[in-house]
Amino acid sequence: MSNVQKKPKKAQAASTKTGLKILSGSPNRKLSQQEKKRFVTAMKKRKAANPQTAQDTIPYLRMYRDGVCRVTERLYTKMLEFQDITYQLANNEDKTVIFENYCDFLNYFDSSITVQFTFINQSVNMKDYEKTIDIPPQGDGLDDIRNEYVGMLKDQLAKGNNGLQKHKYITFGIEADDPIIARQRLERIEMDVKNNFKVLGVRVSPLNGYDRLKVLHDIFHADSKEPFIFNWDLTYQTGLSTKDFIAPTSFSFREDRTFTIGRKIGAVSYLQILAPELSDRMLADYLDIDTDLIVNMHIRSIDQNAAVKLVKRKITDLDKMKIEEQKKAVRSGYDMDIIPSDLSTYGDEAKNLLKDLQSRNERMFLVTVLVMNTADDKKKLDNAIFAAAGVAQKYNCTLKPLDFQQENALASSLPLGRNLIPIQRGLTTSSTAIFVPFTTQELFSRSKQALYYGLNALSNNMIMADRKELKTPNGLILGTPGAGKSFSAKREIVNVVLLTNDQILVCDPESEYGPLTLKLGGQVIELSPNSKQFINPLDINLNYSEDDNPLTLKSDFVLSFCELICGGRNGLEPIERTVIDRCVSLIYRDYIANPKPENVPVLGDLYRALRDQPEPEAQRVATALEMYVTGTLNVFNNRTNITGLSDKRMITFDIRRLGKALKKLGMLILEDQAWNMVTVNRFEGHRATRFYIDEFHLLFKDPQTAAYSVEIWQRFRKWNGIPTGITQNVKTLLLSPEIENIFDNSDFVYMLNQAPGDRSRISKALGLSPQQLSYITNSNEGEGLLYFGDTVIPFADHFPKDTLLYTTMTTKPSETNGV
Repeated sequence: MSNVQKKPKKAQAASTKTGLKILSGSPNRKLSQQEKKRFVTAMKKRKAANPQTAQDTIPYLRMYRDGVCRVTERLYTKMLEFQDITYQLANNEDKTVIFENYCDFLNYFDSSITVQFTFINQSVNMKDYEKTIDIPPQGDGLDDIRNEYVGMLKDQLAKGNNGLQKHKYITFGIEADDPIIARQRLERIEMDVKNNFKVLGVRVSPLNGYDRLKVLHDIFHADSKEPFIFNWDLTYQTGLSTKDFIAPTSFSFREDRTFTIGRKIGAVSYLQILAPELSDRMLADYLDIDTDLIVNMHIRSIDQNAAVKLVKRKITDLDKMKIEEQKKAVRSGYDMDIIPSDLSTYGDEAKNLLKDLQSRNERMFLVTVLVMNTADDKKKLDNAIFAAAGVAQKYNCTLKPLDFQQENALASSLPLGRNLIPIQRGLTTSSTAIFVPFTTQELFSRSKQALYYGLNALSNNMIMADRKELKTPNGLILGTPGAGKSFSAKREIVNVVLLTNDQILVCDPESEYGPLTLKLGGQVIELSPNSKQFINPLDINLNYSEDDNPLTLKSDFVLSFCELICGGRNGLEPIERTVIDRCVSLIYRDYIANPKPENVPVLGDLYRALRDQPEPEAQRVATALEMYVTGTLNVFNNRTNITGLSDKRMITFDIRRLGKALKKLGMLILEDQAWNMVTVNRFEGHRATRFYIDEFHLLFKDPQTAAYSVEIWQRFRKWNGIPTGITQNVKTLLLSPEIENIFDNSDFVYMLNQAPGDRSRISKALGLSPQQLSYITNSNEGEGLLYFGDTVIPFADHFPKDTLLYTTMTTKPSETNGV
């Protein structure tokens, strides 16, 4: 390929309707002889019309199934895709660690390895994204709500850049005479590259031949969004090249500064690095441009000895020039110390560079940075190039056009590991590493049960996540009063009901969830001293515990129950715990022998069993229980009379009228009741159980109750339960000795605005940086930080107020008419 203008080269790609039909299905599917014959005939007809082929412009010789690409006779490359990490929001210490590790990563590549970083911003069909967030009608009476919610999701999607798909790749290559030797060496390099990325905390995945071809296909077919359909069987037995499956309808390099691919017009420019100091924001700013864009960095290490010799030679040359200038000064009769300032500056810089190479773990690299813009027409292309040039200008660099080199420039912009542009800039390791390839993480799961959590505050992209994909889906929603924590919980609940088959249980201490529950076809159960609906705190089933004895866990619950009633500052005394445990075994004896509902004990049975024990401690506990058995607070001394719980999608337990004396008891009982439902759903319903606990901090004021809550929290995960604690009193929660276990078993933390003292505790618990904490400092309603597994993302969730769902979910008195 030459650098001069060329006539358009046109050829039809292997994408006829006949071919698409034949190749539908898996790329590894075996084709029949008849299918092969029909496809080859169709291909030959397309190729016969244009003997000059677009395939010739695609600069590689052969793509292998395992992902190795033979680019030239001796150059072989492999390609990996790597994910982003949150760099821009990291604190300075973390940034320094990432930067230093990235420097070590670059230093790994010696002069025999070519390296290419490719960053692709590519627009996609918005309809594909809308399919991801769509919730189909289910005929359950909630389709009107479902349609409104989906409409909200589409409006939010339009606000962001999710229509722009971003990918990051690294391509590395070596030269070899034998493909077998090349493949072995590339595999070793791949392993080392993966380990280097692991040190950086970056997830990486290798691309096989099919994946690499798809990347190339998507670049060449940006105009049509034509799906990539390919089958290896055809390339082995028909003589067709892999290029026939990825080539566009045409290439044209007629213009000096632009080219066309199909109906798209494009241009490749190179970055002229002039600035004495570079910023680690430069590459990030390029990737923030919301147009089709491909940025490539070709990096080639110079042998260390050769680099040192080269710099020494330059210093010698500069010294000679300095001596010549001094001689000229003596002959002219002026001070020999007066020499051109540039000469002195260059000399100092060369000496500093030599010092870096010899004693500061720096290497020399030859770097070429290319920026490829594509658009639908010339005007849009000029605007895109102007925007890219503006980024370069911002950092005192220049984006230069590559006149009459567009074909080579396009070839160098493909992730094949070959640079055909002979414009290189010598940089040290640190200067090269300043182009940090990390910005901020995105969270957009394509899981069928992914839920909406707002927009990424940095990129404005929609956040879609599935907590079931986490190792530990347990979660917390934390925020000051008015920050929007209850609304956030309700929004997730709505999404769960509309999208999944999960059962939802809510512990509602302030009567906030009733209207929403009824709107979603759920059931509200009010528990109070005057209520006629009862829950027996001693309910149990044979699947209650993971081991063979269900009483093991039930005994822990009863101990926690008694501790709330009669425990002192230090909880129950050892003897009290012993007699309670003994009585638990006694009162469940009949049920274990014959597990019928009528054999389940009630609180009165425990009271009488304690009275029968000889120890004074047993009498003390029984006396404390008396008010809850025969006194005015005997609401929990009844058998459960609520039926059909397993048939309801959503159940809210309203405990507002229990009063202070019973509220913590009620929350503990509901925690146990939720565990009962988890066991039923696991063994009978085969579905997940989501349990939302408002005022979660109340369960952590007493040691035994806190320990039991942690035990349940840990068991939920194993039994397909997803608990979510909600609280505004973060201080009380974080002061509990057990809170560390809660955080260790919660991979989902939704943080809204936090009080000053709480921020420091949360930062310590989750390892947040000051920059990240700024998003939960005096933040507006519905704004904060999402901690999701190993991802931390700032979010903004401004739910549209002109919807029926909003009026149902809001708790603001001004918006609920005081209801």
